[in-house]
Amino acid sequence: MGVNISIKNVPEEKLERLKQRAKFNHRSLQGELLALIDAAVGEKPNGTMTLAELAERGRKLGLKTPSESVQMIREDRDR
Repeated sequence: MGVNISIKNVPEEKLERLKQRAKFNHRSLQGELLALIDAAVGEKPNGTMTLAELAERGRKLGLKTPSESVQMIREDRDR
């Protein structure tokens, strides 16, 4: 079970930047803070992966690169 923590005397401008960052990442403020803590202690938040991991997953699914998709479109047009 998790533990509640609090940070006192956070400057207003830093709070606003955190809120903007959370909005950009489609997270609540708490979710953004947890993601920052996870990054600081070297853990990945649930469901996240590196760019290399994402690329590997795409290859395993048989997704094509942009150059391959151009070739596929040209072949389709030629038919």
